This record gives sequence, C-alpha cells and structure tokens, in this order.
Amino acid sequence: MYKIKVNLAQKDYPILIKRGIINSLDFEIGRIYKNKKIAIITDHNIKGIYGDRIIESLSAYGFQIHTILVNPGEGSKSIQVLSHVYNQLLDIGINRKDLIVAFGGGVVGDLAGFAASTFLRGIRYIQVPTSLLAQIDSSVGGKVGINLPRGKNLVGNFYHPESVFIDPDLLNTLPNRYLYDGMAEVIKYACIRDKTMYEKLLSIESKEKLYENIEEIIYSCCSIKKEIVEKDERESGERMLLNFGHTIGHAIEKFFNYETFTHGEAVAIGMYCITRQSEEMGITKKGTSSLIKRILVQYNLPFEIGEIDNSRLLESIALDKKGEEDILNIVLLKEIGAGFINKINKEDIGEFVSHL
Repeated sequence: MYKIKVNLAQKDYPILIKRGIINSLDFEIGRIYKNKKIAIITDHNIKGIYGDRIIESLSAYGFQIHTILVNPGEGSKSIQVLSHVYNQLLDIGINRKDLIVAFGGGVVGDLAGFAASTFLRGIRYIQVPTSLLAQIDSSVGGKVGINLPRGKNLVGNFYHPESVFIDPDLLNTLPNRYLYDGMAEVIKYACIRDKTMYEKLLSIESKEKLYENIEEIIYSCCSIKKEIVEKDERESGERMLLNFGHTIGHAIEKFFNYETFTHGEAVAIGMYCITRQSEEMGITKKGTSSLIKRILVQYNLPFEIGEIDNSRLLESIALDKKGEEDILNIVLLKEIGAGFINKINKEDIGEFVSHL
C-alpha cells in the first residue's frame, strides 16, 4: 500500500492507494468515522457494478447507508442536479455530524464534494474515486464545484475530504476510452514536472503493462499534486501549473457541449496545441510538441480537431477562472518536465488558439 499525507495549514488528510482497498472500506471508514449515518453519492453505472457490494459491506459494519443516485456524465455537474442532491440529503436527515461518501469518477467527486462543502455549511466527506482521472487528479486537492451554462467549474469551493481511498482494481471495469481519458492527466503531470515519468510512459507498450504499473503511476501523480497543493492550496500561484492544457481544453469541452470529447481528450488537444504555438513563438524548446503528440498517439488520445470557430472558444476562455482582470495565466512548457506560468493579456490569447 502507498500512503500519502496531505499537510495543509487548516487540515491534514491521508491518501491511501491499495489494490483491493474497496473490500476493506468498512474498516477504513470505521477508523475515522464513529457515527452511523452515511450518504453515498454515486452514479447509476457505478451503483450497478459496485453498489451492492459497498452497501452490504458498510451495512454489515453497522452503518446506516443511504444512496443518492445521479446520471453519469458532465451534465450532472449542474445546479439542477445539485438541488436534487440537497433535497435527498434533507429527506435522509443528514446533519453536520454525519458523513458523505463520494463514490465515482470526477463528476461525482466534484458534485458530492461541493454538496458536502455547502450543505448545512459543511459536512464531512470521503472520496472513493473510481476512474483514473479522479484517482490521480480530481479527488486530491480539495477543488470541488459545478458547471454553469456559460462555462465549466464556475461555481466551486476549496473543501478537503477526510480521506481519499484509491483502489486501482476499480479500473479493471473502466472502458478503454475512459482509461485513456485519465492518461491525459497522467501525461500532464509528466509534462509539467517529471521528465522521467514521461520516459517511463513511453516504455509502456500495452494496456496489460500499463495495469502492471498503474499503482506506481497513481502514486507518482498524487505525490506531485500533494506537493503543489501544499505550497499553493488556493491556486494563487504554483497550483495553476496543474491546469496545463485546461484553458483550451475546457473551452473545447464547452464548444462541443461536453458531448464530443471527454475531459481528458480535450485537455490532450489543449496540451498539444498550446505547446505547438509556444514552440513556434520561441518560448518552448523545439521538438517538445512532437514529443507530446507522440505520447498522445501512444495512449489513443487526440491532438487536434481541425478548423472551428475560434471566436466561440475565445468567449469561453475569457471566463477562465485563472484570469485577473485583463490578464490571463496560461501554463506553458520550457521543455518536457518543466512547466511554468505565463501571464498574457486576454486579448492576446488568440495567438495560442489560432491553429487548432
């Protein structure tokens, strides 16, 4: 088992990474939670695969389990679904001493975490991420939120869980597309901070080899995120590095109404396109974008989408949360393994999205 402790000014919490930890979730939760009532927020797909096992295990331990179901997909990160979750929590009778468990991928984690952070001004919660993207990124660091029609994650909070339990075995039932969706975020970590990880990823030539190494990959990504979050919990500086590819990626997701590309696929395109542009501008070492393209292709990820209406992308980017009045913070690479934050005028962002 790998164990990481996130140390923050106001709170510490562990991240436990272990194959099969879902089978001892009752014991692990029992170590940190002494009351009885638990609200599990999950989606219909995860409930169908793992729900009965989790509910039976926790119930046998003595917990009173209530399940709140949402539809899978980005559409559930909405005010309407959030309101449904609030009403279910009221019907259950959840109070401030009770516990919420976010059991699902990034959408469930963001939605459940935001509900926990705001319901009754704050309920304790635990993250049990079931997708690779959630295991290496969204479940760690305390960023929770929902989308608005005008953009992604425009309503949110910083609210940390009591613990994060990561079971790599849950990835065995993940469809290939969503496994590689998570690999886009793994590649992001390698690009901004860890050239050795990039080289290791290139050496993995099959899905079977990827699974053999997945526990170590998850640990490496969570360790990088822990270090960055501890230095900059509220995303006022270094934590923005974690948004490499996201400024364009989020705009692409919205452009296609969250239907054509997954989050990881959109981020993959964003990483390649912005690096290709910064390379042409002499900011990034020559050949870096080709290295990104090579690894994206290896992990079945897209790197371009062709000509589209860039004006609509620019409208979304203008709402980017990493902006400061007329300034936008974008993440670029000096080379693989060396990311940095570049401040530009918002009106100049068109230079970086001119050839998607």
